Amino acid sequence: MGSYRMCLCFTRRFKVTEAAPPPDVNDAFNKYAEGGPHMTVEQLHRFLMDVQGQSGATLADAEGIVQQVLQKRHHMAKFRRHTLTLDDFHHYLFSADLNAPIDDKVHHDMTAPLSHYFIYTGHNSYLTGNQLSSDCSDVPIIKALKRGVRVVELDIWPNSTKDDVHVLHGRTLTTPVELIKCLKSIKEHAFSASPYPVVITLEDHLTPDLQAKVAQMVTQTFGKMLFCTESECLKEFPTPEDLKYRIIISTKPPKEYLEAQSNKDKMSNSQKGKDSDDDVWGKEPTELTADQEDEKTDSDACENNQDDEDTDAFEPELRPSGAPIYKRLIAIHAGKPKGRLKEALKVELDKVRRLSLSEQALEKATMSHGTDVVRFTQKNFLRIYPKGTRFNSSNYKPLIGWMHGAQMVAFNMQGYGRSLWLMHGMFRSNGGCGYVKKPDFLMNVDPNDSVFDPKAKLPVKKTLKVKVYMGDGWHLDFKQTHFDLYSPPDFYTKIGIAGVPADEIMKKTKKKEDNWTPVWDEEFTFPLTVPELALLRVEVHEYDMSEKDDFGGQTCLPVSELKSGIRAVPLFDRKGEKLNSVRLLMRFEFV
Repeated sequence: MGSYRMCLCFTRRFKVTEAAPPPDVNDAFNKYAEGGPHMTVEQLHRFLMDVQGQSGATLADAEGIVQQVLQKRHHMAKFRRHTLTLDDFHHYLFSADLNAPIDDKVHHDMTAPLSHYFIYTGHNSYLTGNQLSSDCSDVPIIKALKRGVRVVELDIWPNSTKDDVHVLHGRTLTTPVELIKCLKSIKEHAFSASPYPVVITLEDHLTPDLQAKVAQMVTQTFGKMLFCTESECLKEFPTPEDLKYRIIISTKPPKEYLEAQSNKDKMSNSQKGKDSDDDVWGKEPTELTADQEDEKTDSDACENNQDDEDTDAFEPELRPSGAPIYKRLIAIHAGKPKGRLKEALKVELDKVRRLSLSEQALEKATMSHGTDVVRFTQKNFLRIYPKGTRFNSSNYKPLIGWMHGAQMVAFNMQGYGRSLWLMHGMFRSNGGCGYVKKPDFLMNVDPNDSVFDPKAKLPVKKTLKVKVYMGDGWHLDFKQTHFDLYSPPDFYTKIGIAGVPADEIMKKTKKKEDNWTPVWDEEFTFPLTVPELALLRVEVHEYDMSEKDDFGGQTCLPVSELKSGIRAVPLFDRKGEKLNSVRLLMRFEFV
């Protein structure tokens, strides 16, 4: 029973009641229980195959579901009845543990070269907050690794006495953390969420002596976990399967720092504009466009938008021509040839490499060289990083990078916002292992030597029908006055698609007034031209007549991984942490 004060003179009472199963659940139960009051294991098995699309389900699977539901609902280890009532059946369907919307196991082919995968990538992984004054720590690195992030970025600088190495965001007020502490934490937690390789990208601002010290630290910390190449440059990247439980170092080889020195500080001078201080989770990803830069040549765009790893803090005379120990550790070479952007995207036959572009440089590149970007990423790595003015650790639209095959779309994982929710959603794919196989169309070359053109107008390939039945769990996860001091909440659901521009759309249900367990029972249809890159966005809000609507939870799910049928969809908070009880009952159907 919930109580709400009204005008300080009387109390209005509402009882939180369990909502009845929606009509579709009733109908399914009656059909498969053949009109009886109980559903047998055999009948549930038929339901799993016919409605839930689980063609490989066995009688043992159905038996396991029945036992778990009975034990949970009736608190008896050995329950004599081995059948489900309508309420038991509804409980099973509304249980995120028993009836999840996507698979939690690795199921993509993991034997292709690393460049064939989107990889869960962090930016400035050591920062606890904003880009200018927050603390540097190994804690956000550990959190990212536990979430499944596979690419960790470290900025390495000399300490004040020039005899040790710190990790910090250079030329800011961020407080440093020792490199060795970060390396040890990476070793301890690298494979807590996934067995597939972790890439450490280094932004190196060190003298040769300290580079040698880093080489010693890395070698001693990781030992045989470290993947080193026998040749100077790889001709093709190994596979995630071959590199299980391995650590990979990626940075620019020392000799190339001499060439990069002339670009020193161009990055900081080229960044113009300022991020909005708006509530970053209040903006749609489609509104988050990169700042318009001054008109530049292709060469300018490429040179001035390199990440700090392509600049150097030291004069050339401080760098001897050889740094063999440090160089041998670098398995993925970063950098680019000099010249225009088209030259930077040139595919070389005898070696593979990694190119870094800012979000603005990517947008500019895709306008005139979109197919060149796609072709480059079929063999080489492309890393995209946030513009330098994202001081509050906000993020950008990840779909532009993915549409063009960019493997490393680097995000501020300590940030907030809808763009980050999309990143979380993409990497719920493939069991959350941090590697998602790129769609075949991004890897194919047709007989005319043409590749996928992201600008091409495409026909509808698949249509997704989504029905939002009901929601529950808010009364368990939130205080009764969290949404409204004077009455139960008025929830509505926003649902839509993030993907290629032609597929992006948001719709919403009607609001349900004064109800902790709202029942909407509304259906939506989404035609998709590129379903392989589509993400289903779900948000629940509480209507507020006088102020901004309150946030009630969100999730983002890869459409290509959705299980058909009636599913329980757990919701997450603004930070992307799973809420304990809040979930929606939904139905997915592909036509």
